[in-house]
Amino acid sequence: MQIAFLVAPEGVEQVELTEPWQAVKANGDTPVLVSTDSGEIQGFNHLDKADTFPVDRTVSEVSASDFDGLVLPGGVANPDFLRTDEKAVAFVKGFFEAGKPVAAICHAPWTLVEADVLRGRTLTSWPSLRTDIQNAGGTWVDEQVKVCTSEPSTLITSRKPDDLKAFNEAFTAEFAKASAG
Repeated sequence: MQIAFLVAPEGVEQVELTEPWQAVKANGDTPVLVSTDSGEIQGFNHLDKADTFPVDRTVSEVSASDFDGLVLPGGVANPDFLRTDEKAVAFVKGFFEAGKPVAAICHAPWTLVEADVLRGRTLTSWPSLRTDIQNAGGTWVDEQVKVCTSEPSTLITSRKPDDLKAFNEAFTAEFAKASAG
């Protein structure tokens, strides 16, 4: 499977990118780093700059049809930037329209709020997104990982980096089910 990881040029929480990335690779699948700009993205450890990562493709060059699933890492600035980029929001929305699975952790559901794909869904996130999710028509729960199988696509969410092990296990299993189905 080809799995897109959508991140802004700056502000992604590095561990929320690298650990799911390794989980995809460990599953024998191919992670692809997609961003709004070409070149490199800057990872962060909370508010401190961390490593840089090469961008494989830009949102202008791809569509949901190019991939089997989407992972949205968090970090406060990352999804806040993505939700202001029309092409990034359209890219995310395309996965839901195509019925493809999406995994989002921590602050990443902000981009889902902007894509208007949360009505009737149950999900979790960093606690400060609760009201935004509810205002977007979603039901917020405080759980380590939440798998919502409402149509048209499966949504897997987690709250924070401490949930990464459960998040990685849940989303890789759900992506494999979707690919087999």
